Amino acid sequence: MTEAAMQGTKDEPVPGRHCGSCTLCCKLLGIKVLNKPEWTWCTHCKPGKGCGIYNDRPEPCQTFYCGYRLSATLGEEWYPAKSRMVLRAQGIGIVCYVDPGYPEAWKVEPYHSQLRSWARRATSSEQHVIVNVGGRVICVLPDKDVDLGHMQPGEKIVVGTKDTPMGPIYHAQRVQAGGA
Repeated sequence: MTEAAMQGTKDEPVPGRHCGSCTLCCKLLGIKVLNKPEWTWCTHCKPGKGCGIYNDRPEPCQTFYCGYRLSATLGEEWYPAKSRMVLRAQGIGIVCYVDPGYPEAWKVEPYHSQLRSWARRATSSEQHVIVNVGGRVICVLPDKDVDLGHMQPGEKIVVGTKDTPMGPIYHAQRVQAGGA
């Protein structure tokens, strides 16, 4: 997670936080070296049990820790097997990958309020809070959620504000990289 968006995050897992029976990252995230696309179970995964090639798993799998494992400020409700979401810090900010079998999970409390809180902090540092449900991208803004649909290669997200007497109004859109 980005330091500005989540306090108490480090590069090593929080002591006492383990994957346990959670294997959700093995479904939601893509692994290029295994030719494993996002949103499909890894062929080596034994859902609810673990990795069938754990001792020989590739480097991206060895070094990945979800946001729940890295951030001491996240409560047990963010355990991916319970929340049905995997949090990941990426260059653009925080991406919340949501299990397509539970597409509304991110809208439930306390998750939505926390995502909105991160969005308030992220926009001031030109970062974003993104929810990704089966490839559909939703940009969480301080005042609303903007469904941007499926992003195409070469597109990026641009967030802007308009000052009003009632305070800023945020907007988000997809644009071609290099454009605005």
